[in-house]
Amino acid sequence: MTQQPKHSLGLVAATALVTAFSATVALADSAGATFSDGDNFSEKTGQELYANVCQACHMDQGQGAVGAGKYPALAKNVNLEAGGYPVFVILHGLKGMPPVGKMMSDDQVAAVVNYVRTNFGNDYKDAVTAEDVAGSR
Repeated sequence: MTQQPKHSLGLVAATALVTAFSATVALADSAGATFSDGDNFSEKTGQELYANVCQACHMDQGQGAVGAGKYPALAKNVNLEAGGYPVFVILHGLKGMPPVGKMMSDDQVAAVVNYVRTNFGNDYKDAVTAEDVAGSR
């Protein structure tokens, strides 16, 4: 008498996990995310850049987050008063933040810095220029 192999609970659980993950990935792809070609971001405006590059860590209203890491709030952040500070952080990184500015043009860095400095309860009027960014590279 031969025994038929039995499906283990682990195999069933793994199959269910892969199925659930596949469904999640499909939903995430259709959630309006944009993808850039090559090594540079394609977004042009500060709002687009924030939404597609920064928001995942700093959250939709710039409130920051704590979890697997600490992502500082950008909302009402006095560190943003001097425009050179966020330019430096975006270009060179700081602690756990990668230097995402290496994948942006000077105009893009200026746009996202100016967006953050004029939104989320921040009201810094002195705009950062592409020339300011170029001088910080």
